[in-house]
Amino acid sequence: MPIHTGILGKRTSSRSSVGGRKRRSNDDPSVVGGLFLDKPAGMTSHDVVARVRRALGVRRVGHAGTLDPMATGVLVLGVGPATRLLGIVGGHGKEYTATIRLGASTVTDDREGDVLTHASIEKIGGVTDSAIREHVASFIGTIEQRPSSVSAVKLDGKRAYQRVREGEEVELQTRAVTISAFEVLGIQRGDNWIDVAVCVECSAGTYIRSLARDLGEVLGVGGHLTELRRTRSGDVQVEDCLDVDAVSVESLVRPATFARRQLPWIDVNESEVVKVRNGSRISLELPQESAVALIGPDEDLVAIVDASGANGVYSYSAVFPPVPD
Repeated sequence: MPIHTGILGKRTSSRSSVGGRKRRSNDDPSVVGGLFLDKPAGMTSHDVVARVRRALGVRRVGHAGTLDPMATGVLVLGVGPATRLLGIVGGHGKEYTATIRLGASTVTDDREGDVLTHASIEKIGGVTDSAIREHVASFIGTIEQRPSSVSAVKLDGKRAYQRVREGEEVELQTRAVTISAFEVLGIQRGDNWIDVAVCVECSAGTYIRSLARDLGEVLGVGGHLTELRRTRSGDVQVEDCLDVDAVSVESLVRPATFARRQLPWIDVNESEVVKVRNGSRISLELPQESAVALIGPDEDLVAIVDASGANGVYSYSAVFPPVPD
């Protein structure tokens, strides 16, 4: 049985969730699939989910990979049972373009927060283009990164940004992230600032705001983010995305197509489809340490297999109902 490779995801969740909670829903079962949207500035990811719910007349909608209100670009959503694929999508690498302003640090590590420090004109003038490029390059690789105190990271069940809003001082633990590319696209200077346009390719969970903060710190002048655009999530490019106002049932990507874009897959026949949906095992040759989609005739997403077990042992992470015609 041949296996077809896409972008590998390491695991998926068997829970269908919106905002981390199970939901009961009487949604139309034919309204199911993926959505690739170009999020505009000024909207939270939750705002986008709410807009999609209204446009499609369903409740069960979730997103993979939060974008701050200031940020724009690729936001991948799932509708109906396809929300069960979001754990896979969210774990893939990302690409961003951004503008880092050197010369000041802020509470939020971006332009929306109060200014904490200003560097002197003399100190900013002493930061050369070559120093900027040298220090940018030093971040490439696997690094320990401290998320912004106003990130969505949870501390004892509460988001860090919620604690900050309530007046708490928050210092998050560092975490390992991988920066596979960090390129300077351009440098512009003013009297008391330097704007550095960059492109970043990174692992899921990387905070570009934190990169801006840390670059400013190593250069000794402070830094924060002023622009951010996600240009890729997994293999979904921003060119693939729709405007939020263009969402309709017709714009949904079929669950099987959604899965193919993120995972290796195996084609299964009709008798195997019946067995899988009844919880029976079938003979499969699987790569280890990966999630694999099983796709039946007529683009029918049947299941996601967790193939990380030893000696070819696998389990079903999620089994999907057939999509009504």
